[in-house]
Amino acid sequence: MVIKRRMSRRIRVGNVEIGGEAPISIQSMAKTDTRDFKGTIDEIKKLEEAGCEIVRVAVLDLEAAHALKEIKKGINIPLVADIHFHHKLALESIRMGADCIRLNPGNIKKREELKEIVQLAKAQKIPIRIGVNSGSIGEVKGEMPELMAKRAIEYIRLFEEMDFHELKVSLKASNVIHTIEAYRLLAEQCDYPLHLGVTATGLPDSGIVKSAIGIGVLLLEGIGDTIRVSLAGDPKHEVNAGREILSALGLREFGPEIIACPTCGRSDIDVVRIAEEVKNKLNSLKTPPHIKVAIMGCEVNGPGEAKDADIGIAGGKGVGMIFKKGKRHRKVKEEDLVEEMVKEICGGLKV
Repeated sequence: MVIKRRMSRRIRVGNVEIGGEAPISIQSMAKTDTRDFKGTIDEIKKLEEAGCEIVRVAVLDLEAAHALKEIKKGINIPLVADIHFHHKLALESIRMGADCIRLNPGNIKKREELKEIVQLAKAQKIPIRIGVNSGSIGEVKGEMPELMAKRAIEYIRLFEEMDFHELKVSLKASNVIHTIEAYRLLAEQCDYPLHLGVTATGLPDSGIVKSAIGIGVLLLEGIGDTIRVSLAGDPKHEVNAGREILSALGLREFGPEIIACPTCGRSDIDVVRIAEEVKNKLNSLKTPPHIKVAIMGCEVNGPGEAKDADIGIAGGKGVGMIFKKGKRHRKVKEEDLVEEMVKEICGGLKV
């Protein structure tokens, strides 16, 4: 199956292109108090290492807005300022060098205030994200997906009347179905790039599942230009989950793909330990290869069921069979499996 992406107009957030045929980018949000710019820089650095491509920070007051200037100096990825209630915080964030600002139609909606923001955004040549949130719709009559899409379109029209088109849009609800339906409705009514996410999903165990369903369904339908997996916890989990979603759909490649059988009573090797060791060793390489690696516990789940893997291991009693493209290659002692497999990969495996 080839995913046919919705053709959206292209914008730029810092040095990252969004929309059109640009790769679907991965975003996250710092969990630190933005006013603590040193702590915020440290967290963003960790997100950069994890593969985050755009980061957002909360701007709750002028002190936080002023901290953006120092944060920009210490990071290497585009910085988005998250603004609520006070348009002057948007203005100051733009002056401090934000690469994009996020506005909530539910709490910043006065035309004269939006006009000030637009004029400055135009002057600084930065885009604006329209971030609709189900929790701040303010209406009670009607279905939530329709209300969210309606609010987004109304807000978009205000910017278009001011001849501002450097927009990206998000429609986030904690309800997965509402989120999917809202994005579908909006995708039919505009060509602006869409930022996907399910909000307030909870802790990583349940949040990743909700996000994978919501984001994954939309991406399969070709909807979405940038994503954030919103989780309560370490934001590195958000980035890792985002990469996994894009990899699973074949939309991006991020180093090796490790597949492993779920194990059962037939397993003759420690599948979990070996899979973790192989993953860690490959990811520690300067340039991790884009290959599919299989760790299978027995001859049943061996080369046959993992024949599409570039290279793999099938377990045996005290030994393992290394196979390539579904064909047996050579036997290796169990204690040497990881080392020998990595040697095979780094020794010039053509994939």
